[in-house]
Amino acid sequence: MAVQSVAFDGMSLQHSLSEDGLLGDNVGRDKLPHDARFDGIVGKSFVLLNVLRMVEQVAVGDSTVLLLGETGTGKELVARAIHSRSHRKDRPFVKMNCAAIPSGLLESELFGHERGAFTGAITQKIGRVELADRGSLFLDEIGDIPLELQPKLLRVLQEREFERLGSTQTKRVDIRVVAATHRDLEQMIVDKQFRSDLFYRLNVVPILLPALRERTEDIPLLVRHFVQRFAARMGKTIDTISPGTMDALTGYSWPGNIRELENVIERAVILSSGPVLRVFRQDLKTRVVPGHTGDRVQTLEEVERNHILKTLKETRWTLSGPTGAAERLGLNRSTLYFRMKKLGIARSANASIE
Repeated sequence: MAVQSVAFDGMSLQHSLSEDGLLGDNVGRDKLPHDARFDGIVGKSFVLLNVLRMVEQVAVGDSTVLLLGETGTGKELVARAIHSRSHRKDRPFVKMNCAAIPSGLLESELFGHERGAFTGAITQKIGRVELADRGSLFLDEIGDIPLELQPKLLRVLQEREFERLGSTQTKRVDIRVVAATHRDLEQMIVDKQFRSDLFYRLNVVPILLPALRERTEDIPLLVRHFVQRFAARMGKTIDTISPGTMDALTGYSWPGNIRELENVIERAVILSSGPVLRVFRQDLKTRVVPGHTGDRVQTLEEVERNHILKTLKETRWTLSGPTGAAERLGLNRSTLYFRMKKLGIARSANASIE
């Protein structure tokens, strides 16, 4: 196992990088502290605190809230936080993912149906709208609701009334709707895929949830939170995260946001056999952030290569000695030479290696 020291922001963090791509270290380990939580929402970044302040402000009323943001940013947790801080907190919180239910069944799931309303309807069914009476209804992926069903949902928002499928009896409900989507609803209106009147009814209080790459200071808190959760679930004791591992996790762009981070940490806890969290490099692949096609994220090897190259240029390709690159990087000369060879770093024609 080759030991190396890589400097980040002027700090030297000694860690080891094994040949099988395992991220770990032997020194400078970070003991897991308690994290900052808000109804299960972990973090203390400025952008997240702004969201939480809005949650506190809108929770006290009954206005419809539209949660916007990329997939995996925690929209359901925010919806639950709004509900738990409202006067409806002791009433039902009912959720429905509009993208997960076939369009032919969506109306029945949303509004319910009477016996015999359609083939196979052998009993009466109460829909999610009715189940959420006096509580909150969370409609996830609202952009996937079919056009033909949108006027009926609009009626619920405007008039607080609906009919079950196959019934002529109008029912009234007292609900607070929180909707969420990762799609651009305004563009969908232009494309005739979403009704403008429904959009304006939903968009009373819009809240944009930041992507994880926009709140990198929260990643260590989230990592510790997930490690503690999964370790407890699996009966393991993992109380240490190396600086090298944390740097790699923090430096990754997380295109799948918190959901991707959670999956990576769960896999890491499963594969860790001791008290130190072990994350494999292949879990942090180079990806393109959705909506930012020009922003390619560097791999760990690229970060390491660029850092060594920068140090070599600063030391005029002097490897050894008190002012040499090996000393700056915290490596011995042979280890640095091995890393240079593996990373394809070659001296220029006019440079000398001492």
